[in-house]
Amino acid sequence: MTGINRRHFIKGAGTTLALPFLASLQSNAFGKEKTAPSPQRMIFLCFGWGVTKETWFPSTNESGKNWQITPGLKPLEKYKDDFTIIQNTQHKFLNEGHWGSTFYLTGANRYGVPGKSFHNTISVDQVAAAKWGKNNRYSSMPLDCVGAESQNGHGPGLSASWNNSGKPLSGLKSPFLLYNKLFGNEKMTPKQKQHMINEKKSSLDIILTDLKRVNKKLSANDRDKLNEYLESVRNIETNLAKELNWLYKPKPKATVKPPAKTVKGYDEIKLMYDLMIAALQTDSTRVFTYRQPVQSLLDSLGLATNAHDMTHYARGIRYQNSQIRDEKQSELLAYFISKLKKTEDQNGQSLFDTTTLSYGSNISNVHHLNNCPAIITGNRQNLQLGQQLIMPEKTPLCNLWLTLLKASGIDQQQFGDSTGLIEDLLV
Repeated sequence: MTGINRRHFIKGAGTTLALPFLASLQSNAFGKEKTAPSPQRMIFLCFGWGVTKETWFPSTNESGKNWQITPGLKPLEKYKDDFTIIQNTQHKFLNEGHWGSTFYLTGANRYGVPGKSFHNTISVDQVAAAKWGKNNRYSSMPLDCVGAESQNGHGPGLSASWNNSGKPLSGLKSPFLLYNKLFGNEKMTPKQKQHMINEKKSSLDIILTDLKRVNKKLSANDRDKLNEYLESVRNIETNLAKELNWLYKPKPKATVKPPAKTVKGYDEIKLMYDLMIAALQTDSTRVFTYRQPVQSLLDSLGLATNAHDMTHYARGIRYQNSQIRDEKQSELLAYFISKLKKTEDQNGQSLFDTTTLSYGSNISNVHHLNNCPAIITGNRQNLQLGQQLIMPEKTPLCNLWLTLLKASGIDQQQFGDSTGLIEDLLV
């Protein structure tokens, strides 16, 4: 007797229906459950302007499980055993106070290259994407918000994601755009798209040939600039090759309804979470990065406060609105955790158990870049959850990123300015 295949079907009256994952049908001849191992996944959520430090951070200054839920985290009380709070992390290179996501996932020194006023490096999500992305339609999925630079405290960049050359990766700016990327109908037939890709590849070949001729005449300084440009061109080539590989593979059927184009703020974030779940469930990607809106969140809650002014709060309406923002953001995170726990992937395993989720900001509040608010959840088999970890002051935030990579099965010896792992976070 052989074991039953993971996919099961019912046939009758000319109709075939694919059954959902049913654990009881996965046994083999010896009655043992037979489930394929699920891949690891990572999600990085970040927001500008930080938190209300008096009512968000736990007051207990000791590591362990003996800490109380604060008003800012109250909606997460049900999941207290499902996440860990980490205190006292920061980046070594203190950058502009309101650039909340520009260096959040990189830890780079803005002035790290002589003669340049701005420099960045690869973000941690793209390290994971480079390891896993070959197996998915999309290596990673950066998400952004409308007006991110001017309204939401994020700073330069097109998302929180930066490539191997320290160049910003463009993020999708609405649930509508994300839905169409994941499930939408293509405007072109596969043949038309293949023709377009071939034309682009031909154009790139011509450009590369010309650049090789130019390269011989350049100074060392200009040659470095050209090499950076060439790496961007090679990235385009890689993406085009991947598009060709997936050209005749249909997109998965949508598991959620198409979102409205005009949704903003609270509902926008909630829909983004729903779509992330759908993308992970269909294995369209295994890496998400989302720098979330703050100003539109405030607007959607009817809070007549400018996000920038609110972060410079004193006792009064701005302080109250800052607390409401924290509570609503925690409410949304609790919703996301709930969905991850309830949703099974294609192998019948909980998304919560196979997804490492980081949630926080590069700013604690005002212009303070120390004690970055950080919540870690998911990936229970590799992470110790349900605790608070008080790290030594000025612990590199990159230590956390390095630890999460290790917990996700990525053997990285160094990341950014990391000095080691946060061992107490690992099982």
